[in-house]
Amino acid sequence: MIDLEKLKQQKSIKELLEFGIINIDKPSGPTSFDVSEFVMKTLGLRKTSHFGTLDPKVTGVLPIALNRACKLTGFFLGEDKEYVGIMRIHEPVPDEELEKAIKDFTGKIKQLPPVKSRVARVVREREIKSFEILEKDGQNFLFRVECQGGTYIRKLVHDLGGHLNVGAHMLELRRIRAGIFKEEKSCNLYDFEKAVGEYKKGNEELLRKIISPGEIIIELYQEIQINPDSAERILRGQPIYKKNLVKEEKVKKDEKICIFSDSRFIGVYWVVSEDRIFAKPEFVFQPI
Repeated sequence: MIDLEKLKQQKSIKELLEFGIINIDKPSGPTSFDVSEFVMKTLGLRKTSHFGTLDPKVTGVLPIALNRACKLTGFFLGEDKEYVGIMRIHEPVPDEELEKAIKDFTGKIKQLPPVKSRVARVVREREIKSFEILEKDGQNFLFRVECQGGTYIRKLVHDLGGHLNVGAHMLELRRIRAGIFKEEKSCNLYDFEKAVGEYKKGNEELLRKIISPGEIIIELYQEIQINPDSAERILRGQPIYKKNLVKEEKVKKDEKICIFSDSRFIGVYWVVSEDRIFAKPEFVFQPI
């Protein structure tokens, strides 16, 4: 089993900047793209990308992929998200009526993306894992939502208000989790700039602390080890055969898996069969 912290310590700061992820605590105001661009320019990188858009006024967890880790973006985007926010119900509603309506918006729901969204405006199914009221102050309600990636929380609140026949809108929203990335391990832009400033003076300690290695993707997908003598052929495009595995593994067809040769990350593959050809590549981490 790969020890991520040990792996991180074995990497140089340049290796982490080449294939790493920083969990930024986005402030209110800038777009997610603005934050991603700021990280790129501040660190002097070739490129960055973020794992899931937050509206300008929304704060919270915004993972930013660095350089070659941008290739991992698609693997993280669909992961569950968690939010806390404040919604205003336009007219007084009995508590039991609100609780009943919230239950109707828990589980599989149909959602039409808002007009200003960048996706096609077609009704989509999304899953609301949990939806609860935490506090009440008049007609303002502090709530928490855990949902499938791609759910529009502002639209969820609007639709809830329509369901109650009184209307509702969102006052504030903060993302506290995006998949495996959590609020308590995020870094605000002030601390990020401070860490980069120290790095440019020759002290990499603060910057190293806030970068996760790209190999953190093993927290999403099962780790599978291959024999070291087959690694180079696989990196050149050979599919993975069962004979290349260090040991027999229990996996399901069409699952994604993370391939390693000892502590060396090979890439993300999908299982195509349980016969001779075991897996084919989704993303191969080619050596520079």
